Amino acid sequence: MKLVIIVFIIAVFSSLCLSQPSGRRVCFENVCVQAEVADTESKRQLGLMFREGLAENQGMLFVFEEEGRHSFWMKNMKFPLDIIWIDEDWRVVQIKTNVQPCKDSCESITAQAKAKYVLEVNAGFAGRNKIKIGGKVRF
Repeated sequence: MKLVIIVFIIAVFSSLCLSQPSGRRVCFENVCVQAEVADTESKRQLGLMFREGLAENQGMLFVFEEEGRHSFWMKNMKFPLDIIWIDEDWRVVQIKTNVQPCKDSCESITAQAKAKYVLEVNAGFAGRNKIKIGGKVRF
């Protein structure tokens, strides 16, 4: 039994130490973002919770198996975000700017359009970089 526990601890520790967050460059017309990829249910659920902030031109790209009206909330967030929904043709379909962390009750922010990808970046990013609905995105 002790051997099983030791092997399990070593396996978990190794996977934590050796795994690097996968990244992807997400580019708009005049700016690119280095985005950590959240492509599993557990990564999408955790998102950017508990982090102190993001560096300039960094973000998190949520990748879904199918297009849909994906919802987000700001539970356990410490900084405001711009949230950009992107369809399977790599076009911006919705933008929600300056979304504030929630304190007590957290409301869901649901897209009005179907999207396959969602990019979270620091608040103000979309305005500073003139990100518009219908704009093309390159991965």
